Amino acid sequence: MIKTAELYDLTHTAARPLLEKTEYPWEALAGIGEFILELGGTLSPEEYDHPAEDVWVAKDATVFATAYIKGPCVIGHGTEVRQCAFIRGNALVGEHCVVGNSTELKNVILFDNVQVPHYNYVGDSILGYKSHMGAGSITSNVKSDKQLVVIHNGKEQIETGRKKVGAMIGDGVEVGCGSVLNPGTVVGRGSNIYPLSSVRGVVPAESIFKAQNNIVPKSLM
Repeated sequence: MIKTAELYDLTHTAARPLLEKTEYPWEALAGIGEFILELGGTLSPEEYDHPAEDVWVAKDATVFATAYIKGPCVIGHGTEVRQCAFIRGNALVGEHCVVGNSTELKNVILFDNVQVPHYNYVGDSILGYKSHMGAGSITSNVKSDKQLVVIHNGKEQIETGRKKVGAMIGDGVEVGCGSVLNPGTVVGRGSNIYPLSSVRGVVPAESIFKAQNNIVPKSLM
C-alpha cells in the first residue's frame, strides 16, 4: 500500500494534477517547484495576495510577521503560518493547515488540514489529508552515507533515484512527538507512530508503530 492512489485522496490537494501522473508519490518531488509556478499563475488576485516573487498567499490565511516564506510557495485558504516558521521554497501548503512556530518546510506538499505545529522539519516529503506531526518530530531526508534513497518494503526494494527523499505520510496519520522518520519512510493511511520513534521502511495502513519490529494492526488492539 505504498502507491500514490493507496496513500492519498487527491481531492484534498491542489497538487492533484501533479500527483495523479505518478505511480509512487516520491516521483512528484522533482516537479514541485515547477508545478507551483504554473499553479500560481492561475490563482485569482481576488483570493490570493502576491507578497513576494513566486509566493501566493490566500487572503484568508494568517501569516505572522516573523514567518519567512521563500518562493515558489502557495499558502492555501484558512491556513495559519505561525511565528518564526521557515518556508524555504518549493512548498505547496494546502487549505486549513497549521505551520507552527519554528517549523521548517522545504520541497513539500502538505494536503489540506495538515498540522505541523511545533518545531518540525519537513523536507522532500508529502503529507496526506489530516495528517499530524507531533511536537519535535521530523523527516530526515538524506542518508548518512549520502547514497541514493531506497524504499524498503519488506523484501522489496524500490530505487528512487534521488539523494533526498523524506517521508511519504498517508492520509490521517498521527506521528508522535520527538519521532524521526528516516529517509524513504512510507506510512500508510490512518496509522499512528508512537512518540520518540525512529521509523524506517514502510508502515502498513491502519497500524500502530510501537518500535521497528513491533508494528501492530489497529484491528488487533
